[in-house]
Amino acid sequence: MFVNTFQRADQLFWLALIFLSGKFFVMEKFNEILDQIDGFVWGIPTIVLILVTGLILTIRLKGLQFRKLGLAFKSMFKKNENAKSGEVTSFGALCTALSATIGTGNIVGVATAIVGGGPGALLWMWIAAILGIATKYTECMLAVKYREVKPDGTILGGPFYTIEKGLKERTGFTWKWLAILFAVFGMLAGLLGIGTITQINGITSAVNDAIKSPVMFNLFGQDITIATFVSGLLVTFFAALVIIGGLKRISKVAEKIVPAMAIIYVFMGIAIIIMNATKVPAAFAVIFKSAFGVKAASFGAMGYVTKSIIDSMQKGIARGIFSNEAGLGSAPIAAASAKVDEPCEQGLVSMLGTFIDTIIICTMTGLAIVIAFYIPGLPEDPSIQGVVGAPLTSAAFTKVLGGDTVSVKYLLMICLIFFAFTTILGWDYYSERCVEYLTKGNKDVVMIFRVLYIVAVFIGPYLTISAVWTIADITNGLMAIPNCISLILLSGVAAKETNKYFEKLRNPLAK
Repeated sequence: MFVNTFQRADQLFWLALIFLSGKFFVMEKFNEILDQIDGFVWGIPTIVLILVTGLILTIRLKGLQFRKLGLAFKSMFKKNENAKSGEVTSFGALCTALSATIGTGNIVGVATAIVGGGPGALLWMWIAAILGIATKYTECMLAVKYREVKPDGTILGGPFYTIEKGLKERTGFTWKWLAILFAVFGMLAGLLGIGTITQINGITSAVNDAIKSPVMFNLFGQDITIATFVSGLLVTFFAALVIIGGLKRISKVAEKIVPAMAIIYVFMGIAIIIMNATKVPAAFAVIFKSAFGVKAASFGAMGYVTKSIIDSMQKGIARGIFSNEAGLGSAPIAAASAKVDEPCEQGLVSMLGTFIDTIIICTMTGLAIVIAFYIPGLPEDPSIQGVVGAPLTSAAFTKVLGGDTVSVKYLLMICLIFFAFTTILGWDYYSERCVEYLTKGNKDVVMIFRVLYIVAVFIGPYLTISAVWTIADITNGLMAIPNCISLILLSGVAAKETNKYFEKLRNPLAK
């Protein structure tokens, strides 16, 4: 007995010693494993799949994103009070989708993409977004076409039903296994990546950068300040209050916050362009040269580095998808709840999300960073060496806007807080609908998931930013794959529906 006790104590001692001496080694290995998975998921095949999907849809829809952008803006505020089904207005559905898309990807994600892939990542963001507008139109239109109306009047729709019902109708074979895969990936993306951890991490990082406060404790090698702890706690509390209210409360909050914050952020971006008008051409030159592997200036002591085309593509497209979610399959879940009878009408409104998110807002962020730190001939700025994420964007806005730097930093922090907060709300709705599809509407399971979601928001500030973004990238890629496959196979259906809709607009009396 004594020998057994001694052996157990000895084993516990060595286990404790291994843990204490190797916890940082374990974290490093964990990050390495995540990077390998991320590289596989976001390898050349996935990048090609997303771009090819957008290209095929652009061709089959005859460049709809160029021809019908004006009509989309006109349709945005149209009210369909007499629609036979739906829970929120088209504008409400768009705001719910924008609440999920306009988030840390626009502020933190752009900065991360530029640091990881060079300024050229912006060009690949734009290309992915232009093609992604056609993708967003198609996936949202099909979500309305194949949505299900429950006996109580509630709506459930999204890529899972597009895959299950649409592909079976198109091919005659069951594709439910692919629909289930999408729903699982969507649930995980909301819970572990894009919906919770990255958003709250971005918020607390911005608050901590703007408000210097004492350190409360150290966790996994990170100093956790009072600002980080308190801001994380407050965001979790207010998110829980809204999440409990469901889609209609989320939609109402989104309709008020999203437009206001987007206008403020765009106003700051316009101010940057006007105040630095002479530097804008040089900024675009740097972006294009870097995108094709030409040497580009990198900030701080890093000097000049060469970014490969593949690296720029990977970071730009991955962060672009993270930001605008075109091809990801998330926005269709919100679009399916819109009060419309014409699927194509909601598709037009929904495609504006990608245009607003990437072509406008991400461009503002990217130009600010490039103008501030990447134009050749700028003096080195040691203060931002090694800086990434929200602090880098904050430093860029502060530098290029000048004037009262404290006000700029706080205004940017407020924008990020509200952008990320609404993203938390939007992705709760998305991931809950995935859970609802998987469990056939089991409300008890949905409620358990809701609690887990709030817990994930709470612990998000204490996870390392590199691991956070890598996990988000992985889950995003896994969602995009089944969704893009279904969109390619249903591209003919999308083209047929679109032609019928525009023919009806041209000739209302035609049957």
